[in-house]
Formats: sequence, C-alpha cells, structure tokens
Amino acid sequence: MTQPPGWPPAATPAACAGAAVAAALVPCLGLVVPRTSTPSSAARNQERQRAWRASRESKLQPLSSCEACSAPPSPEEVQSWAQSFDKLMHSPAGRSVFRAFLRTEYSEENMLFWLACEELKAEANQHVVDEKARLIYEDYVSILSPKEVSLDSRVREGINRKMQEPSAHTFDDAQMQIYTLMHRDSYPRFLSSPTYRALLLPEPPQPSSEA
Repeated sequence: MTQPPGWPPAATPAACAGAAVAAALVPCLGLVVPRTSTPSSAARNQERQRAWRASRESKLQPLSSCEACSAPPSPEEVQSWAQSFDKLMHSPAGRSVFRAFLRTEYSEENMLFWLACEELKAEANQHVVDEKARLIYEDYVSILSPKEVSLDSRVREGINRKMQEPSAHTFDDAQMQIYTLMHRDSYPRFLSSPTYRALLLPEPPQPSSEA
C-alpha cells in the first residue's frame, strides 16, 4: 500500500523480524539496556560513606608542625611533652607536631587510626557508629589497605568478632596497642629529633617598632 506523502516509511517484515531477534539477543549477550531509575538505598549509603570519608580525611590531611594550632605552643607546654607521652597526646599542639614527625617516618597512619578511634568513641548514633566502624576497618585494619596498622593476631581476631555488631568501643584494644607502639617506638625518637629540638629553642627577639 502506498504511504501518504510525509509519513515515515512503513516497517518491512524483514525489519520487524530483525528487531525481534535483536531484542531476544540482549539478555543472551549480557547487554544492559540503559534505563532511568532512582538511586537504591545501597547506592545512597555508599554515597554517604564516601562523603563521610572525604570529610574525615579532609580534617586529617597532613599538617605542618603547628598548622592545626591557633597559636604556637608555649615553651612550658613544649617542655612538658618530654615528661610523658600522655601529656604529648593530650595536647592538640603536641599531637599535631608528633603527627608531622610520624609522617617523616612513614608511620602517620598510626596517629590517623588513633584519632579515628577517638572520633568513633565520641559517637552516640548507632547507625553512624556502624558506618564509621566499617570505614575504620577498611582504612586501617584490612590487609588490603595501604594504611594498614600493625596489629597482632589476637587483636585482629577480636576486631573481626566485634565487627559483627560494631560499637563505639570495637577498636579499643587495637587503639591501645597502637598507642603503646607509638609510645615505645616513635616517641623516644621524636624527643631527640630536630623537629622537637627546634621548638625548644628560644624565639628570637622581635625587632623594635621604634624608628
């Protein structure tokens, strides 16, 4: 039958058969036909995890000696860091300087892990605890992570059991083990490092503003 002028050409039997064959081959060939859909809950959770990790890592980016401090530490505070490792770790300025030193020894992940555990212990929302615990495990405990910290088999087995029902204290034993490692291994070298010694030097006198 003749088509009226301006109408699209009618589909031939061969074309229809070809289209039917192509449609039948799509699932067989494993092809996926794009379609518009709303994000699944799993996709939304993954997006939230990526956003939380990006936010956390932006706060834990490498810092210079006292970049995180609003003001340089006083000479008395710097001297107190040599009295005990606890005093160093309880000082925000001390943690910042010590972290900069750990970065030079390629062991900054120990401080990052300790800080992440402190953040987890301050969290009360169980849903957030679950997400943070999973991310801490992926970042610092998993053997596939480039930032894996050194933990013994007993502590690792305990974490694996606790990860079935994570809590704010899932990593307490691991955090203490890394704290002890930094205390015994890195802290003595820090006290004798140029990084710490430079802070002990008296500040040069400020030039007078008078002409």
